[in-house]
Formats: sequence, structure tokens, C-alpha cells
Amino acid sequence: MLDDRSKLLLKTLVERYIADGQPVGSRTLSKAAGLELSPATIRNVMSDLEELGLITSPHTSAGRVPTARGYRLFVDTMLTVRRDELHPVENLPNATLQAEQPRQVLSQAAQMLSNLSQFVGVVMVPKRPTVFRHIEFLRLSDRRVLVILVSPDGDVQNRVIHTQTDYNQSQLQEAAQFLNTHYAGLSIDQVKERLRTEVESLRDEIASLMVKAVEAGSEAIDQQDEVVVAGERNLLSVSEFSRDMDHLRKMFDLFEQKTQLMRLLEVSNQAEGVRIFIGGESQVVPYEDLSVVSAPYEVDGRVVGALGVIGPQRMPYDRMIQIVDITSKLVSNALSHHK
Repeated sequence: MLDDRSKLLLKTLVERYIADGQPVGSRTLSKAAGLELSPATIRNVMSDLEELGLITSPHTSAGRVPTARGYRLFVDTMLTVRRDELHPVENLPNATLQAEQPRQVLSQAAQMLSNLSQFVGVVMVPKRPTVFRHIEFLRLSDRRVLVILVSPDGDVQNRVIHTQTDYNQSQLQEAAQFLNTHYAGLSIDQVKERLRTEVESLRDEIASLMVKAVEAGSEAIDQQDEVVVAGERNLLSVSEFSRDMDHLRKMFDLFEQKTQLMRLLEVSNQAEGVRIFIGGESQVVPYEDLSVVSAPYEVDGRVVGALGVIGPQRMPYDRMIQIVDITSKLVSNALSHHK
């Protein structure tokens, strides 16, 4: 347990380091904390904090910087986000989401998170039900047909299929009408199964087209990105990362693979409110110097995904909490009102 003086000095040190990015020395700490303490007393307190693993001293400097454990203690017990300091949504630049299609909302949200934070924005895409509300076929050229699948929530998936037969537009309309009349609202798997048993009652060429279209729809759903990422290049301007290209390369690999991001956001998906993950303290964020601020978002009161900001440990957590909290509410509102 830390006494009040140690807590104040640790809080001041973390805040100064976040603001300046430079190791904090005893003299700077004394002035910033506003305490009438001798340099020797401050050095003793910093030595105690270092023994507890809360701060560390870089080899090239007499000052101290927070460790992952120090950031965690700061975030959990010393960070306050006053509600009266929250920026109204309308005062945030670019803080609007157009609910034309749910997928567009998520892409806009990732970009918004990146723009407002100047770090990386990530949004988890909900598992989309494999159900179509409407299907259309459009002839592109000989034996090339565009399949347009509209999901119940209004998302549109387009796929080009190559067919053995050169269908005219009236045949394509006939096939689309049959599918919309008999199969709308069913899952792709259900449509596949019913087509297998009912295909004999259809003309061979139309049945073949339908089977191919359903396969294309299944592929479109399987190939959806599970995470939308925006602003990776912002990390190039973060001094902690830009000094170590190998470290930076690992960061970009993380965004490329996306599997680690999925695990991270799935954890956030199960929680209420904003959560903060600090790199190096667990396998959830395996990289040192990396932190994530995340929150779930909802559709009609049901949590369906999560979003967040990824950046350096040295980030202004109070502002990141505001940005993530507001964006999650905007996404929830946009998706819930989109019908």
C-alpha cells in the first residue's frame, strides 16, 4: 500500500511523462506536485516506487518513467474522468455516423476513433447472420452474373459468379423471383439444403444458377473481415515505436493478422463500459509499450461487438476514455436506428 505522498508523486510522474514523453527527474517532480519536499525525500520515494516495480529508470537518464504496473495502478486508482469535462458529441470533429449500411457505420467508426485519438481505431464486426432478405441477379457479360444479396439489416454483399450457361436477363429475374418468394428469411445453409431436395422440380439451368448464387453468398459471408482497422500509420509518429523498427514491424503484423485483435475485442465484448488493457501485463496485449482502450457497442440494447483505440502506453487515458465511450454510443445509436 502506498501512502498519500507516494500516490501523489506517482500520479504526477505518470501525468508528466504522458504530457512530455521525457523521463521525469526529482526537481521536475517536486515542482509539478506542488509539495515542499527536499530532493533527498523525493529521491527516497522514487526509489521505493522503483522497488515496487511501478517506475523504472532508463539507462541514459536520471529521470524515471512508469512501468506497465505503474500505469495500471494509475488507471485503476488515480485516473478520474469528470463527466462535466466530457466533450459534447456535436463539438467533436467529424463525430457523425451515417447509417446507410451497418458495415459503413463500423468503417466510419474505426476512422473516427483514429482521427480523434491520432492512434489506431479498431472495431469488431458482429457475426453476421447468414440470412438474406432479398436477392438480385444482373447480367454482366457472357456467363458472368452479378449476385446482389441484401441481409435483413440492410447490408449489401456483391459477388460475381461465372456460369456455364449464358443467361439472359429474364431468366435471371425468374430465378431471383423464385428465391425471394420461397427462401427469403432463411439461412444460406437452409437454402442450400432445400435446393438439394427441390432442384428436380426446377429447370436444370435455373437450378444450377441458384445453387451457384447460394454458394457465392456463403463465400461472401465467410470472407468478411472480423475486425476493421484504421490509422495504423499513426504509429509511425509515436516516438516509442518509431525508434525501434523491429518493434514497429511487430505492431503492423498484429494488425495484419487480426486474430489477436479479435481475442482482445471479444474480452471487451463481455464487459460493461470502457476497459483499459496495458501491454506487457497479460497475454491479452502481448506487446510492451502498447495499450488498448475499448468498449462494447449495442444494437437495440444487446451487445453485438466492441471497439477501441490502440496506441502507446504513454497515451492520455482520460481523453481516450471519452473518445471510446462517445464512439460506442454513436455506433449503438446509428445501428439501432437503422432499419
